[in-house]
Amino acid sequence: MQALNRRELLKTSGAGLAGAAMLAGGAALAAQEAPASKTPEPKRDRWTLSLNTSTIRPASLDDKIAAAAKAGYDGIELWLSDLDAYEKSGKSLADLKKRVGDAGLSVPNVIGIFGAMPAADEDKAKAMDGFKQKMRQAAAVGGRHIAMVPGPDRPDLDILWAARRYAELVDAGKECGIAPALEFLSTMKSIHTLGQAAAIVMESGRPEGTIVADTFHMHNGGSTWSGVRFACGSIYAVWHINDVPAQGEPGKMKDADRIYPGDGVLPLKTLLKDLWQAGFRGPLSLELFSRAEWAKPPAEVAKVGIDKMRAVIAASGAGT
Repeated sequence: MQALNRRELLKTSGAGLAGAAMLAGGAALAAQEAPASKTPEPKRDRWTLSLNTSTIRPASLDDKIAAAAKAGYDGIELWLSDLDAYEKSGKSLADLKKRVGDAGLSVPNVIGIFGAMPAADEDKAKAMDGFKQKMRQAAAVGGRHIAMVPGPDRPDLDILWAARRYAELVDAGKECGIAPALEFLSTMKSIHTLGQAAAIVMESGRPEGTIVADTFHMHNGGSTWSGVRFACGSIYAVWHINDVPAQGEPGKMKDADRIYPGDGVLPLKTLLKDLWQAGFRGPLSLELFSRAEWAKPPAEVAKVGIDKMRAVIAASGAGT
């Protein structure tokens, strides 16, 4: 049987490439070549914890900030839809950045740009101005990363083509003062596993490239949990932490099926051990889309969430 050439292998098996390319030596070399960040994260001996505001979505932005701060989170993941609404109300994003900082919070990630990889070059050129505007919004509130989802979705997305597009997004982010992070979604036909996302980031040739990973999408998209062990921790911008019920069938679950970490069947304790060993210190960010939780006071949900996260961390023995 004729051997697959390199391009065919990359296109059909992103996960396989990622496992090979993300060996510790390669990751360490990339880290050495990466330019210094304008605002380097301090080294910590514990996890940093963040609240993704989807968890308390109906609350006002002020209430979301207050709930995250009161519960004791280190950071808050904001959504561009909230930033748009804030500006349309006549308020400034510079003021919002100050309010977040005054609350003792950082903004590790802003969500996000969907449809970040139009198929046609002319569509890409037209879209880039809009992408840069969203990047500037995210940077204006102190965002460190902005999530980029590689849509529109299509089953024949070429990994190497996507890597070139991602490189362009990273370069655009440098102009705007923010780092684009590739987010894979289990509901997509194209990039739906950790391995595929890792292949894109590494083949981009941008050592500062990162991934937004999510425990729900790991399960629902069929990612191999053991693959986490092959990655250097610096490849992750953030890990969204949640759980799924025992009856959840991979490939058929929806965002609303997410539950609090530790209340389901995902191997979160092993995941945390592997991430800690790889050098990742967070942020771990609670992300739920539960209508039942949305109906509760946001401060209550935020507190329950951080307590659940801390319980899983304690049980893992990593970063306690």
